[in-house]
Amino acid sequence: MAGQAKMDPEVLSMVLDTVSKLEKEKLLTEVKLEMDKAGDFPMDLIRFMTGPELALHLIFIPEEYGGIGAGAAEIAIVSEKLAQMDLAIATSFLATCLGTDPIRVGATDEQKEKYITRIAEEGLIVAYGVTEPEAGSNVQALKTKAERVLDENGKVTGYKLNGQKQFITNGGVAELYTILADTPDGPSFFIVEGGAEGLIPGKHEDKHGIRASDTCPLTLEDLFVPVENLVGGVEGQGLKQSNEVFGYTRLMVAAFGLGGGMAALEKSIAYSKERVQFGTTLSEKQGYTHRLLVPNAVRLEAARAHIEDVANRLDSGEKDLQVEGSIAKYFATEAGDAMANDGIQALGGYGYIREYEVEKIKRDTKILTIYEGTSEILRRLISMFRLQKTVRSKGGYYAEMADGLEKLPEDCGAHKPAAAIRILNEIILSVRKLKLTKSQYVMFLLADMMTWCEVGDAFCRKAAGYEGKGRSPELMKASAHIFAREVVEKVYVNGMKIAQGCDKIIDGMADKLNSLDLGNAMKDNLKDMDVVSAELVK
Repeated sequence: MAGQAKMDPEVLSMVLDTVSKLEKEKLLTEVKLEMDKAGDFPMDLIRFMTGPELALHLIFIPEEYGGIGAGAAEIAIVSEKLAQMDLAIATSFLATCLGTDPIRVGATDEQKEKYITRIAEEGLIVAYGVTEPEAGSNVQALKTKAERVLDENGKVTGYKLNGQKQFITNGGVAELYTILADTPDGPSFFIVEGGAEGLIPGKHEDKHGIRASDTCPLTLEDLFVPVENLVGGVEGQGLKQSNEVFGYTRLMVAAFGLGGGMAALEKSIAYSKERVQFGTTLSEKQGYTHRLLVPNAVRLEAARAHIEDVANRLDSGEKDLQVEGSIAKYFATEAGDAMANDGIQALGGYGYIREYEVEKIKRDTKILTIYEGTSEILRRLISMFRLQKTVRSKGGYYAEMADGLEKLPEDCGAHKPAAAIRILNEIILSVRKLKLTKSQYVMFLLADMMTWCEVGDAFCRKAAGYEGKGRSPELMKASAHIFAREVVEKVYVNGMKIAQGCDKIIDGMADKLNSLDLGNAMKDNLKDMDVVSAELVK
């Protein structure tokens, strides 16, 4: 995906129309609810989606192997649309993309030609075999072993894989697997055909949500893999390949969070226009709009701005955007989950009943804060790597971000987060100097400040020059102002917890935080909320 040219807008429009048509014709609410209740993998539907009539999987495939060759930006848009339709189906679909990624980023030309072409032409269901029972999100805790198999001359002819994999999406139905195992020279990916002797899928997990997606453990017992199926032909490249994948797979899961949240938001908005209480509709009551709709809608728009920004950077050829992808995934999935939770509240008693679907959306979105890196793992990663970047750049990384925001017009709210980012910079350097980095609590507080600041940066930049479709420039600017205040509040509160609430007080930091003038930052907040509310429920 990185460095890809953008799709023709007409082709993207056709793909989105195809997804909409699929939902209207084959995924009506009652069908989704029945699939959820049964918890069975909808093989016929997935086959239809990857069959010659729709061939939706081709968006993930580079053009040279028979695909459409979409970039990260287009795939994020399609991923949001699929998630808004149904997260279980979206998860099953993304798993094929995820399973293909180690081949795409690390395979030899011959391996790519053979397997990516097959996935394109045959619509193969693919699984990504990385997670293990005791490793979770920590890929480096890998226990699955790949033992070299030698011929009489000592030449490697293949590998025997032994170990356990857990929570593998499409694990019981895949026709092709990419499996991470530890070779003598380090972790490596292997391409494994479905049905291979020694590859033993376990029982389909009975899950809380995304119940129609297939999730199961895998047992590997002396699974022989020929040497030509070692991805890239060189041992020890697996962690590098998985990290390269994470930059954009986490971005796609971020798009899932956005899609799930938008599904709940739209149902809540529709309900607000119909439900009458005490003589007026809920859409006319601030207790509903300003509590359940506006804050969530603002955070979802902020998430969208950051996802777009990271996707465009990937498509321009930037590498090593693992932290940016992690920020997108952490923020967007938590925002989507929060909206889904408020969606139940928005529909009241009906929200708690399955036939109105928001209850299912909430169960589905919960997994997004867990798979592809839990929110806690991501906060650890964000704080650790951003602290390193801040120190190495001597504060230049965040200073440059603040400089950029200060050059934007104030009508997009950019000056508020700019000031907060400068203080964040000082807090990071103080935390390192006082060795508060040993406290995971402190590092998580830093991660939240970093996340809100970087999302706020993307949102203000988008609002400053917004001429897009869907939302008005007025709503976008009002939303950016609201979120800019959240950034200031996050830095102020978390900063005080670090500066004043730890064993070591950061001298002078409380005064600097007070200079943010939180009270003044809140000026016109209700006015901006009114602007957002009016457009949402019009």
